[in-house]
Amino acid sequence: MKIYTKTGDKGKTSLFGGNRVPKYHLRIEAYGTVDELNSYVGLIRDQKIDKHTSKILLKIQHELFTLGAMLATPSEKKILKNGKERLNISKINNTSVTLLENEIDAMNENLPKMTHFILPGGHQTVSFCHIARCVCRRAERIATQLSDENYVEEEILIYLNRLSDYLFVLARKLTIDNKAQEICWIPEKIK
Repeated sequence: MKIYTKTGDKGKTSLFGGNRVPKYHLRIEAYGTVDELNSYVGLIRDQKIDKHTSKILLKIQHELFTLGAMLATPSEKKILKNGKERLNISKINNTSVTLLENEIDAMNENLPKMTHFILPGGHQTVSFCHIARCVCRRAERIATQLSDENYVEEEILIYLNRLSDYLFVLARKLTIDNKAQEICWIPEKIK
């Protein structure tokens, strides 16, 4: 497979289905940000973490690729002329969301109660989680904006929302795993 095609040299790219759009198009921004998020999830997975978490993060990476493909397929191009679906792969669905919720609940059982907002940091792996969480929130904002203009599957928005929650709770878990300290944000009072 040839890596460079030269078809994007003038600032346009193709969506799944053939539509040519500018590279700054909101749909490109949406799945490009999901791709960035996937890279950060890979960075977390490359750290010294437990096997279960690594396995879940790998599953999340696969699901983010699927989610990106869903975003790259405009609604008017989802069905082929013969009535078959263009994107013939398993989609993000309630099962994907439920897995994240179950993982969040399991991690939360072993975490101290939160009484304040938590400042990102304390350990490199924890910081990577917080960066991924922020990129996930940006992907969610862009996908939500796209959904105001075009059809976007509701499961995409739900998944991104839950994934950012998962990444936050994972950061807290990894703080404990790495014997780091959570630093609470305690606002200073105006004198």
